[in-house]
Amino acid sequence: MGGRDAIPPETMEPGDPMPCIRARHATRRATLTAALAFAAAPVAAHPLPPARGAAARAVEQEVTRFREALGAAIQRKDVAKLREVYAESFTHTHGSGRIDGHDARIVSALASEPLIETAPAEELSLRAFGDATAILTGRSPILNRQENRSYDFRWITIYGKTDRGLQLAASQAARLPAPPH
Repeated sequence: MGGRDAIPPETMEPGDPMPCIRARHATRRATLTAALAFAAAPVAAHPLPPARGAAARAVEQEVTRFREALGAAIQRKDVAKLREVYAESFTHTHGSGRIDGHDARIVSALASEPLIETAPAEELSLRAFGDATAILTGRSPILNRQENRSYDFRWITIYGKTDRGLQLAASQAARLPAPPH
């Protein structure tokens, strides 16, 4: 880091110790600047406190309406609406570890594949952070078509408010172990 490449060529002379000293000072300044920026980062990245009371209820109602509209768009196979409600950077991580992006998830929805977005949900828990971010968790039985049987999955969906309205930003599902007999 630093060295002769950090010093303008017109200031370098063979045998002159100053370029090395100047390079060390430039490196120290760059390191100090980076350290100060890093030290300030936790303040800027501090998480929003969870919404409470009326604000939390408003977000809960908005997410409920969103999920209903998403389910209806999937039933109607409304490609335009699905492209609007799934964020462009959307990812879904399956219980198997496979990851679907925006387009792959829409294809799955159009193919009527079992999705956490349309499965009956239990144990719903919503956490709202400000009025722009919400996390919804739940448990749903998901049909495995190859085995023709359902498995319980615990899942999480993350919603974010953008200039296009509420969008589904990410989701993940984890298959639960079979209950003991």
